[in-house]
Amino acid sequence: EPDNDILAIGSGSMYALSAAATLKKHASHLSATEMVRESLGIAADICIYTNHNFIIETIAE
Repeated sequence: EPDNDILAIGSGSMYALSAAATLKKHASHLSATEMVRESLGIAADICIYTNHNFIIETIAE
């Protein structure tokens, strides 16, 4: 079970996880997809092994 219902894997995962947790707490008006996109962007800005080419897949609830 991930903490705060957020899971991150990969080279920039700790940056993305930190950004996602902050967005979930302070920008709850964003959709999950928007939070993911912003979190990955922040991770890509920080981590030299992470780039800005994202493929985001969603599943229906």
